[in-house]
Amino acid sequence: MIPIDLTGKVALVTGVGDNLSFAWFISRTLQAAGAKIVLACHPRMLGIVEGLLRSDKPDDVEARKLPNGGEFKPEKVYPCDVSFDTMADVPDEVKNDRRYSKYPEYSIQGMVDTVGKEFGGIDILIHSVAFSREITKPLIDTSRKAYHEAMGISAYSLVSLTRAAAPYMANRPGGASVVGLTYIAGERVVPHYGGGMGTCKAALQMDAKQLAWFVGDKNVRVNLISAGPYGSRAARAINKEFDRLIEHAAEHSPLRRAIGAEDVSNSVLYLCSPLASAVTGQILYVDCGYHAMVI
Repeated sequence: MIPIDLTGKVALVTGVGDNLSFAWFISRTLQAAGAKIVLACHPRMLGIVEGLLRSDKPDDVEARKLPNGGEFKPEKVYPCDVSFDTMADVPDEVKNDRRYSKYPEYSIQGMVDTVGKEFGGIDILIHSVAFSREITKPLIDTSRKAYHEAMGISAYSLVSLTRAAAPYMANRPGGASVVGLTYIAGERVVPHYGGGMGTCKAALQMDAKQLAWFVGDKNVRVNLISAGPYGSRAARAINKEFDRLIEHAAEHSPLRRAIGAEDVSNSVLYLCSPLASAVTGQILYVDCGYHAMVI
């Protein structure tokens, strides 16, 4: 047996909003392997996440259990709105919003600098961020404003986060790893995946490959996981009949089953481990083979 030991590694995980998300399961799995977990949550979601980490409700306690029997306990939870590279980019109406005004810093650069300096570097960066305010609209009905916003949050944020983190990830012992999450809609038409999100995933995939080159000389690897349909709260908000999509994928996938969040988190663990030391610029499909089918 070849164990994966991430003891001493610092993992910065973005995009946790609840305890059903891929980001939550990825964080748990990385911690179970020994990594120190730092979460970066949207300012509007930070209080919710902190509440889930303190909650004594049975379901929440269960959601904090690690695969090795321990309890999920991130080192820190920081606010971060990936719409903003620096605080100078934040408009006054956002700065004065009561949900933001209590935080002096929530930009990408500020958050990454805080983490990098406090923990002496960053070994793992997880990009699990996607948003379109018009996601329930088909692409043809998506406004220019919503399209541009979705692209900035869902795709460009990987560029911005990697740029900010690169100095703290450079030449770490054993190398460093950036892993993002994509979806088959970046390559094929998924009609219900609206608001420009399919195009965002296509851009994310090309950006990840380019970033692999630009940070490769610092021994930083950049890869994506293309996950199959999964019934997160966000997914069900897109399509009220999302379970039918999951069932369709399960019936037509070579493995004849739906994916679980652990399938994704375990694959992320591999990409962040020494076992993937020569893997970069790749899209790893974790979808029970659904991407290989034409139906």
